[in-house]
Amino acid sequence: MIAPTGLGLLVFYLWPIVRTLYLSFTESGAFGSYEWTGVENYAALVTDPVVAEALLNTFLYSALVLLGIPVSVVVASLLNTKGLRGVGIYRTLFFLPVVTMPVAVAIVWQWIYNGSFGILNFLLGLVGIDGTSWLTNPRTALVAIGLVGIWMTLGYNVVILLAGLQGIPQHYYEAAEIDGAGPVRQFFSVTVPLLSPSIFFVTVLTMIQALQVFDLVFVMIEPTNPALPNVRSVVYLFYQEAFVNHDRGYAAAIVMALLVVILLMTLVQFRLQRKWVHYE
Repeated sequence: MIAPTGLGLLVFYLWPIVRTLYLSFTESGAFGSYEWTGVENYAALVTDPVVAEALLNTFLYSALVLLGIPVSVVVASLLNTKGLRGVGIYRTLFFLPVVTMPVAVAIVWQWIYNGSFGILNFLLGLVGIDGTSWLTNPRTALVAIGLVGIWMTLGYNVVILLAGLQGIPQHYYEAAEIDGAGPVRQFFSVTVPLLSPSIFFVTVLTMIQALQVFDLVFVMIEPTNPALPNVRSVVYLFYQEAFVNHDRGYAAAIVMALLVVILLMTLVQFRLQRKWVHYE
């Protein structure tokens, strides 16, 4: 019964990992040949300033996207309010970015951020603010992409958090109200602690997804963009090394290093959750 799933897991997940690990110890040659080089790729990886820069950009992007989780909690709480009219429409609108192709999202936001005819600068101009070229300015490019990342993940997080909110027993709020707690105190003393398992779940998923960002950077930032060094992610660097520079061995070492980073970050999150996640 589990053989089809197990076979798919082996062929499409486990084997590529093993193959990539092997390639990370080789140097690609002409006509698809590979030469074993040992740990040379990893030694070059440690001393490569471009890799360090890409890793820093990826961490900064991940931190920006994680800022969307408190926003998701607030939005989910508002959508969970009893008697709210049109709540189904609001939920659909928030979830639409999740089911939209990332490339389509990136193209639309690229137009919004355009420095010459983008709608964002047009709206800022109405209030007397001179907008910048958001995606070519090294100071604003990463923040601009991070906001798109928040917008894309907000809907999924809201759905998960809504399910967690609806699982909180009502008698906790009744007891807090009897003790004199107002809506704000109930939110921080009842809702957030009892919602912490769901918050932890979306935090782990959001971090893993953010560390693998590629689509937004690839579509919104052109190779000739002066802001590219400030937004280039680890996966984008992998793409450059593997498909532009044709150095598949070094590219494999980059993604294996990223895999280790993701595993370590996830392990840290699971260790820290013991201090702030409260299971009923």
